Amino acid sequence: MSERVEFVLSCPLPITDYKNILLGHGSGGKLSADLIKKIFLSQFKNPYLGPLNDAAVFEVNGTRLAFTTDSYVVNPIFFPGGDIGKLAINGTINDLAVSGARPLYISAAFILEEGFPIENLWKIVLSMKSACEESGVLLVTGDTKVVDKGKGDKVFINTSGIGIVEKDIQISSDRARPGDKVILSGAIGLHGIAILSVREGLEFETQIISDTAPLTPLVMDMLSVSTKIHCMRDPTRGGIASALNEIASSSKVGIRIEENKIPIPREVQGACEMLGLDPLYVANEGKLIAIVDREDAECIVKKMKAHALGREAAVIGEVLDDHPGIVFMKTRIGSTRVVDMLTGEQLPRIC
Repeated sequence: MSERVEFVLSCPLPITDYKNILLGHGSGGKLSADLIKKIFLSQFKNPYLGPLNDAAVFEVNGTRLAFTTDSYVVNPIFFPGGDIGKLAINGTINDLAVSGARPLYISAAFILEEGFPIENLWKIVLSMKSACEESGVLLVTGDTKVVDKGKGDKVFINTSGIGIVEKDIQISSDRARPGDKVILSGAIGLHGIAILSVREGLEFETQIISDTAPLTPLVMDMLSVSTKIHCMRDPTRGGIASALNEIASSSKVGIRIEENKIPIPREVQGACEMLGLDPLYVANEGKLIAIVDREDAECIVKKMKAHALGREAAVIGEVLDDHPGIVFMKTRIGSTRVVDMLTGEQLPRIC
């Protein structure tokens, strides 16, 4: 008599607990968020770190300061529109800017691999100098370490920045309110696809150039017409999808966006379709998302359009009081889909 074998079919839950670090833990998406909350936030939580903003804002002798830190491990280190040095300076400046601060001082620490060409280091330093001069910040302290050949990857850069919050504003990822409007400053996906084009040797009809740029002038223009800006983020790793999910989760609100209002360059859309990527998750380095009071949305967008970095600025959605913590999108064909946080790593080593 043969033995009867029964098969039970089930849909397994996604793996969320890992014994080792994966590339996805650096994606800026769900794995990154879980790692930060379970490991770091659980041990260091305090009122400044808790909101997980791009920078911490605090008072020193009556002066409001913003402080941020970041590390850059981009591959390749030179790409259309910039390099790891320019990226490091602008990225730090932008983390301060979207906190409403005017950047003042920056630090830079270099981890160099043995055998890295001095000529390339010189190019990176000159690029960083130019970026500092453009934004009017001073690089005031730093550090240099060298690791054995094969124990690093050319160069990694860590930067920290400090700035001053001069206006009476409260910008934080937990301050979005139902009725607020969602503003995007311009076309998405340029940085991620620029990096990928060099890394994979892809060629397009028009060269895709990284959008890395300092956002401080644009933010200052926005604040000159309204202080009712509740949240701001620069959607780098994980793209606009992850940034919006972070805001929805922190503020305990729902967010609805409209696909036909999101500016996506034709070349980016084509590259994403060819490679199976979603532009909403592709990294940006010179764009911002702002959650603003509905009454001031129109005047803020008008002011942004007058600036070179905001010419394609648009209201792309709104904040809702239902579906807290969920971001969903009305598609071009009229359907609705949930826009979840990135779960894996679309493009590793992107910034």
